[in-house]
Amino acid sequence: MNRLVVVHPDAAILAEATAARLLTRILDVQSQRSPVHVVLTGGTVGIATLAAVASHPVRTAVDWSQVHVWWGDERFLPDGDSDRNETQAHDALLRSLGDVLPAAHVHAVPAPSAEVATPEQSAALYADELARWAPSGADVPAFDVLLLGMGPDGHVASLFPGHSALEASGVATVGVHGSPKPPAERISLTFDAIHAAREVWVVAAGPEKAEAVALALSGAPVDQTPAGGAQGQERTLWLIDAAAAGTVAAD
Repeated sequence: MNRLVVVHPDAAILAEATAARLLTRILDVQSQRSPVHVVLTGGTVGIATLAAVASHPVRTAVDWSQVHVWWGDERFLPDGDSDRNETQAHDALLRSLGDVLPAAHVHAVPAPSAEVATPEQSAALYADELARWAPSGADVPAFDVLLLGMGPDGHVASLFPGHSALEASGVATVGVHGSPKPPAERISLTFDAIHAAREVWVVAAGPEKAEAVALALSGAPVDQTPAGGAQGQERTLWLIDAAAAGTVAAD
């Protein structure tokens, strides 16, 4: 497995460095092919990374008209709710891009509505949208970068330890009920979809993440530490700060 662990001094530098790495990755891909498919994550460091992208001078070098934005998971909350990952991403980055990023290329997870009454219905609609942009014979695009945050319990996206959503297979998305972290209802990519990504980046900061980082990198069972199952086709990056690294040395 092509896995690289990169340790930065603190969370602020981690966010800035991840933003620079993301912009470089998009530019590198665009030098070879288009469009570019990027999966965003929420959380403190994930949103700080997007804010750092918004203020980075290299941002203007990207051809945003050829970028598609997706989400690894979403809270089943109304459009515009401040706890939705999509809302936070708009505030941090997407709004500042304006029309250079086509609205049709921002693939938000469907929010509750009269037509979307359950997380399962939202997940099914999102799976349809993913399939619409997938190569022939695939369920999802070959994501060029799939960003994931990680919780202190080792969860990624909305795949929690011991939760039934971990077992979903043969589908790209899953509705989540009874999440141990509020809100209880969510939508998540499955591991099948995550594993289709060319590159998976797990981003984590803080001493409360250190135990989960160590377990994931040591090969702990995925049902115990889901982050350990987050792997890309070509490369898996662990981008962490010194506090989250604990005693783990960078490769």
